[in-house]
Amino acid sequence: MPLAFEIAVQDPAGIRIAREIGAARVELGQALALGGLTPSAATIETALETAGDGGPEVHVLVRPRAGGFHYDADELALTARDIRHALAAGAHGVVIGCQRADGALDREALARLVDAAGGASVTLHRAIDVTPDPVSALRIARELGMRRVLSSGGASAAIDGLDVLRDLVAEAAGVIEIMAGSGVSASNVAEIAATGVDAVHFSAKRAVESDIAGAGGSVRMGSAADGVGGHEVTDRETALEIVTALAAV
Repeated sequence: MPLAFEIAVQDPAGIRIAREIGAARVELGQALALGGLTPSAATIETALETAGDGGPEVHVLVRPRAGGFHYDADELALTARDIRHALAAGAHGVVIGCQRADGALDREALARLVDAAGGASVTLHRAIDVTPDPVSALRIARELGMRRVLSSGGASAAIDGLDVLRDLVAEAAGVIEIMAGSGVSASNVAEIAATGVDAVHFSAKRAVESDIAGAGGSVRMGSAADGVGGHEVTDRETALEIVTALAAV
Protein backbone atom coordinates (compact mmCIF):
# COMPACT_ATOMS: atom_id res chain seq x y z
CA MET A 1 0.00 0.00 0.00
CA PRO A 2 1.50 3.37 -1.01
CA LEU A 3 2.52 5.65 1.84
CA ALA A 4 0.00 8.42 2.53
CA PHE A 5 1.08 11.98 1.92
CA GLU A 6 -0.07 15.43 2.90
CA ILE A 7 0.66 18.79 1.29
CA ALA A 8 0.91 22.14 3.06
CA VAL A 9 -1.05 24.65 0.98
CA GLN A 10 -2.42 28.14 1.39
CA ASP A 11 -4.81 28.74 -1.48
CA PRO A 12 -7.32 27.07 -3.87
CA ALA A 13 -4.61 26.47 -6.47
CA GLY A 14 -2.68 24.39 -3.95
CA ILE A 15 -5.85 22.44 -3.12
CA ARG A 16 -6.42 21.65 -6.79
CA ILE A 17 -2.88 20.34 -7.16
CA ALA A 18 -3.28 18.23 -4.01
CA ARG A 19 -6.49 16.75 -5.37
CA GLU A 20 -4.94 16.06 -8.77
CA ILE A 21 -1.98 14.12 -7.36
CA GLY A 22 -3.99 12.14 -4.82
CA ALA A 23 -3.03 13.69 -1.49
CA ALA A 24 -4.79 12.20 1.50
CA ARG A 25 -4.84 15.56 3.28
CA VAL A 26 -3.82 19.15 3.02
CA GLU A 27 -2.59 21.25 5.89
CA LEU A 28 -4.18 24.61 5.18
CA GLY A 29 -2.39 27.69 6.47
CA GLN A 30 -1.07 31.03 5.37
CA ALA A 31 2.37 32.66 5.54
CA LEU A 32 4.23 29.40 5.01
CA ALA A 33 7.49 31.35 4.89
CA LEU A 34 6.92 32.04 8.61
CA GLY A 35 6.22 28.39 9.36
CA GLY A 36 2.50 28.84 8.77
CA LEU A 37 -0.25 30.83 10.50
CA THR A 38 -4.01 30.43 10.90
CA PRO A 39 -5.80 31.03 7.57
CA SER A 40 -8.78 33.34 7.26
CA ALA A 41 -12.35 32.11 7.48
CA ALA A 42 -12.83 32.76 3.77
CA THR A 43 -9.69 30.78 2.96
CA ILE A 44 -11.03 27.80 4.92
CA GLU A 45 -14.43 27.98 3.22
CA THR A 46 -12.89 28.27 -0.24
CA ALA A 47 -10.50 25.40 0.43
CA LEU A 48 -13.34 23.11 1.45
CA GLU A 49 -15.33 24.08 -1.64
CA THR A 50 -12.31 23.44 -3.86
CA ALA A 51 -11.53 20.08 -2.28
CA GLY A 52 -15.13 19.00 -2.79
CA ASP A 53 -16.38 15.45 -2.43
CA GLY A 54 -13.65 12.89 -2.91
CA GLY A 55 -10.86 15.43 -2.57
CA PRO A 56 -8.24 15.61 0.14
CA GLU A 57 -9.22 16.17 3.75
CA VAL A 58 -8.65 19.76 4.85
CA HIS A 59 -6.80 20.09 8.16
CA VAL A 60 -6.42 23.67 9.32
CA LEU A 61 -3.24 24.94 10.92
CA VAL A 62 -4.19 26.97 13.98
CA ARG A 63 -1.25 29.14 15.01
CA PRO A 64 -1.97 32.67 16.24
CA ARG A 65 1.42 34.22 15.45
CA ALA A 66 4.96 33.56 14.31
CA GLY A 67 7.90 33.44 16.69
CA GLY A 68 7.67 30.21 18.67
CA PHE A 69 4.93 28.28 20.42
CA HIS A 70 4.84 29.64 23.98
CA TYR A 71 1.52 31.44 24.23
CA ASP A 72 -0.13 33.66 26.81
CA ALA A 73 -3.73 33.37 27.98
CA ASP A 74 -5.11 35.66 25.26
CA GLU A 75 -3.32 33.73 22.50
CA LEU A 76 -4.58 30.39 23.81
CA ALA A 77 -8.13 31.71 24.00
CA LEU A 78 -7.84 32.90 20.40
CA THR A 79 -6.46 29.53 19.32
CA ALA A 80 -9.31 27.64 20.97
CA ARG A 81 -11.84 29.90 19.27
CA ASP A 82 -10.12 29.49 15.88
CA ILE A 83 -10.24 25.71 16.32
CA ARG A 84 -13.98 25.79 16.91
CA HIS A 85 -14.56 28.13 13.96
CA ALA A 86 -12.48 25.99 11.57
CA LEU A 87 -14.32 22.82 12.51
CA ALA A 88 -17.71 24.51 12.39
CA ALA A 89 -16.87 25.57 8.83
CA GLY A 90 -16.39 21.91 7.91
CA ALA A 91 -12.65 21.31 8.33
CA HIS A 92 -11.74 17.66 8.87
CA GLY A 93 -9.23 18.41 11.61
CA VAL A 94 -6.82 20.92 13.06
CA VAL A 95 -3.06 21.16 13.47
CA ILE A 96 -1.80 22.68 16.74
CA GLY A 97 1.08 22.87 19.19
CA CYS A 98 2.22 24.87 22.22
CA GLN A 99 5.08 24.82 24.70
CA ARG A 100 5.84 25.85 28.24
CA ALA A 101 8.53 28.42 28.96
CA ASP A 102 11.03 25.59 29.55
CA GLY A 103 10.44 24.22 26.03
CA ALA A 104 8.45 21.13 26.97
CA LEU A 105 4.98 20.67 25.53
CA ASP A 106 2.32 22.53 27.48
CA ARG A 107 0.15 19.58 28.43
CA GLU A 108 -2.53 21.65 30.16
CA ALA A 109 -2.89 24.05 27.24
CA LEU A 110 -2.89 21.23 24.70
CA ALA A 111 -5.62 19.42 26.65
CA ARG A 112 -7.71 22.57 26.45
CA LEU A 113 -7.17 22.83 22.69
CA VAL A 114 -7.93 19.14 22.12
CA ASP A 115 -11.12 19.65 24.09
CA ALA A 116 -12.00 22.60 21.84
CA ALA A 117 -11.70 20.24 18.86
CA GLY A 118 -14.56 18.18 20.29
CA GLY A 119 -13.35 14.80 19.07
CA ALA A 120 -12.18 15.92 15.63
CA SER A 121 -8.79 14.83 14.32
CA VAL A 122 -5.93 16.75 15.96
CA THR A 123 -2.35 16.79 14.67
CA LEU A 124 0.56 17.99 16.79
CA HIS A 125 2.77 20.11 14.54
CA ARG A 126 6.53 20.59 14.58
CA ALA A 127 6.50 22.20 18.00
CA ILE A 128 7.59 18.66 18.93
CA ASP A 129 10.88 19.26 17.13
CA VAL A 130 11.90 22.12 19.39
CA THR A 131 11.13 20.34 22.66
CA PRO A 132 14.02 19.00 24.77
CA ASP A 133 12.86 15.40 24.22
CA PRO A 134 10.65 14.64 21.19
CA VAL A 135 9.94 11.08 22.36
CA SER A 136 8.61 12.33 25.71
CA ALA A 137 6.57 14.94 23.83
CA LEU A 138 5.09 12.19 21.68
CA ARG A 139 3.89 10.39 24.82
CA ILE A 140 1.96 13.51 25.82
CA ALA A 141 0.35 13.76 22.38
CA ARG A 142 -0.62 10.10 22.52
CA GLU A 143 -2.06 10.37 26.04
CA LEU A 144 -4.14 13.38 24.98
CA GLY A 145 -5.69 11.37 22.16
CA MET A 146 -4.14 13.24 19.26
CA ARG A 147 -4.40 11.51 15.90
CA ARG A 148 -0.91 12.18 14.53
CA VAL A 149 2.36 14.04 15.00
CA LEU A 150 4.22 15.95 12.30
CA SER A 151 7.97 15.82 12.91
CA SER A 152 11.31 16.31 11.23
CA GLY A 153 12.98 14.19 13.90
CA GLY A 154 14.16 17.20 15.87
CA ALA A 155 16.20 18.55 12.93
CA SER A 156 15.66 21.43 10.53
CA ALA A 157 15.04 18.89 7.75
CA ALA A 158 13.61 15.39 8.08
CA ILE A 159 16.52 13.85 6.19
CA ASP A 160 18.76 14.94 9.08
CA GLY A 161 16.46 13.53 11.76
CA LEU A 162 16.09 9.94 10.60
CA ASP A 163 17.26 8.35 13.87
CA VAL A 164 14.75 10.33 15.94
CA LEU A 165 12.00 9.56 13.43
CA ARG A 166 12.73 5.86 13.90
CA ASP A 167 12.54 6.33 17.68
CA LEU A 168 9.20 8.11 17.32
CA VAL A 169 7.81 5.31 15.16
CA ALA A 170 8.88 2.74 17.75
CA GLU A 171 7.40 4.74 20.63
CA ALA A 172 4.13 5.36 18.75
CA ALA A 173 3.60 1.59 18.44
CA GLY A 174 0.81 2.14 15.94
CA VAL A 175 -1.36 4.03 18.45
CA ILE A 176 -0.63 7.48 17.03
CA GLU A 177 0.53 8.26 13.49
CA ILE A 178 3.98 9.64 12.77
CA MET A 179 4.20 11.91 9.74
CA ALA A 180 7.61 13.11 8.54
CA GLY A 181 7.94 16.60 7.16
CA SER A 182 10.32 19.49 6.41
CA GLY A 183 12.60 19.52 3.41
CA VAL A 184 10.98 16.44 1.84
CA SER A 185 11.95 16.19 -1.82
CA ALA A 186 12.01 13.68 -4.66
CA SER A 187 15.64 12.93 -3.87
CA ASN A 188 15.13 12.03 -0.20
CA VAL A 189 11.53 10.91 0.23
CA ALA A 190 12.42 7.21 -0.17
CA GLU A 191 15.01 7.37 2.60
CA ILE A 192 12.61 9.24 4.87
CA ALA A 193 9.83 6.74 4.17
CA ALA A 194 12.19 3.88 5.07
CA THR A 195 12.10 5.00 8.73
CA GLY A 196 8.66 3.42 8.98
CA VAL A 197 6.64 6.63 9.25
CA ASP A 198 2.94 6.48 8.46
CA ALA A 199 2.94 9.45 6.09
CA VAL A 200 5.07 12.23 4.65
CA HIS A 201 4.31 15.92 4.50
CA PHE A 202 5.68 18.45 2.04
CA SER A 203 4.90 21.87 0.61
CA ALA A 204 6.50 21.60 -2.87
CA LYS A 205 6.52 25.37 -2.92
CA ARG A 206 8.31 27.86 -5.11
CA ALA A 207 8.78 31.59 -4.74
CA VAL A 208 7.03 34.03 -7.03
CA GLU A 209 8.55 37.49 -7.19
CA SER A 210 6.37 40.55 -7.59
CA ASP A 211 6.02 41.69 -11.21
CA ILE A 212 5.08 45.24 -10.27
CA ALA A 213 7.67 47.80 -11.31
CA GLY A 214 9.51 49.21 -8.31
CA ALA A 215 8.26 46.48 -5.95
CA GLY A 216 11.80 45.62 -4.94
CA GLY A 217 12.73 49.20 -4.20
CA SER A 218 13.47 51.01 -0.98
CA VAL A 219 9.93 51.13 0.46
CA ARG A 220 9.56 48.53 3.19
CA MET A 221 6.25 46.84 4.00
CA GLY A 222 7.03 45.28 7.36
CA SER A 223 10.05 44.65 9.55
CA ALA A 224 10.84 41.30 7.94
CA ALA A 225 10.38 42.30 4.32
CA ASP A 226 12.47 44.14 1.76
CA GLY A 227 10.10 46.20 -0.33
CA VAL A 228 6.83 44.51 -1.26
CA GLY A 229 8.60 41.23 -1.99
CA GLY A 230 7.10 38.07 -3.48
CA HIS A 231 5.07 35.13 -2.25
CA GLU A 232 5.08 31.34 -2.34
CA VAL A 233 2.85 28.96 -4.28
CA THR A 234 2.50 25.20 -4.59
CA ASP A 235 4.51 23.98 -7.56
CA ARG A 236 2.74 21.22 -9.47
CA GLU A 237 5.84 19.75 -11.10
CA THR A 238 7.76 19.57 -7.82
CA ALA A 239 4.79 17.90 -6.14
CA LEU A 240 4.49 15.36 -8.96
CA GLU A 241 8.19 14.54 -8.73
CA ILE A 242 7.88 13.78 -5.01
CA VAL A 243 4.78 11.65 -5.50
CA THR A 244 6.43 9.70 -8.32
CA ALA A 245 9.48 9.02 -6.15
CA LEU A 246 7.25 7.97 -3.27
CA ALA A 247 5.27 5.59 -5.47
CA ALA A 248 8.49 3.79 -6.31
CA VAL A 249 9.23 2.98 -2.66
